[in-house]
Amino acid sequence: MKKLFHAMGLAIFALTQPLAAESGVGWVSYPGGKGLGAGKHVVLLAGDEEYRSEEALPMLAKILSQTHGFKCTVLFSVDPDGTINPNRGESLGKPEALDSADAIVTSLRFRKWSDAAMKHFDDVIQRGVPVVGMRTSTHAFDLPRSSAYVRYNDFGKKVLGEEWVSHWGNHKEEATRGVIEPAAAKDPLLRGVLDVFCDSDVYEAYPPADAVVLVRGQVLMGMDPKDPPSARENQRATDKQKQAVNAPMMPVAWRREVANFSGKSNRVLCTTMGAATDLTSEGLRRLLINGVIWGLGLEVPVMTDVKLVGEYHPSHYEFDGFKRGVKASDHDLGR
Repeated sequence: MKKLFHAMGLAIFALTQPLAAESGVGWVSYPGGKGLGAGKHVVLLAGDEEYRSEEALPMLAKILSQTHGFKCTVLFSVDPDGTINPNRGESLGKPEALDSADAIVTSLRFRKWSDAAMKHFDDVIQRGVPVVGMRTSTHAFDLPRSSAYVRYNDFGKKVLGEEWVSHWGNHKEEATRGVIEPAAAKDPLLRGVLDVFCDSDVYEAYPPADAVVLVRGQVLMGMDPKDPPSARENQRATDKQKQAVNAPMMPVAWRREVANFSGKSNRVLCTTMGAATDLTSEGLRRLLINGVIWGLGLEVPVMTDVKLVGEYHPSHYEFDGFKRGVKASDHDLGR
């Protein structure tokens, strides 16, 4: 009898534990389950040298997987020994994971992937999957002219809706308060997005006319959420004219639908926010996860659950500031 109860106890314990993640060289995959994401696969591409996407995207993937039932796979840039190194712009772990993606999330900067890796990326875009593009994804690629996919050097401008222009707020000196665009207040992407604060700065950005601006970035006088708005002027890169830095405020999040080369359309959410430290903001996490849900044509909840899964202590953003010796398997559930 004791053996029976012991066996039952072990079985109950196993059923109440989260399923383990799978991982390999340059990738980690979290299992799907019940919820609005059941049966859907989201692939998250981490690859920027400064803003610690290698920390931010596993956290987003865990929320999407463990809270909402999406299968999620995060792909990293790695050294030959499998340790994560975002400075390796030519590297992408397991690009074939993109072949089964129903949606993608990008946090990339000046990647130089091989044609073999780019083919998987091109295929997923041409299938018309939704794209959530974060921060430096406006300048995601720096492919050589010899690349068969060199046109993706314009991925930011042509797909997301903007390329790299400039730091509009002073970098590492002026934080960002997200201000909801009044005309978009009832947009499903903004459901439950009540407060957004980022310690990264506002980018200068001019989305195209087809984009729906969701959030504008108020440049603050310092790095504290309680700091007042900046009153200084800045010079626009477009026409070299000066304006008050917050009049008007630059867009920091917008959505659009854009036709690709195959004739299909991709639903796109782009935000120039998205450092790993920015994602301590519940409002920004909710906007990003709402973006995945909306992109897939699912009903966005009134208040999407975006509670952190496990510990999250993101590193401050800086070039070459990534944690050494970390492998994809170190991002397993419970770690």
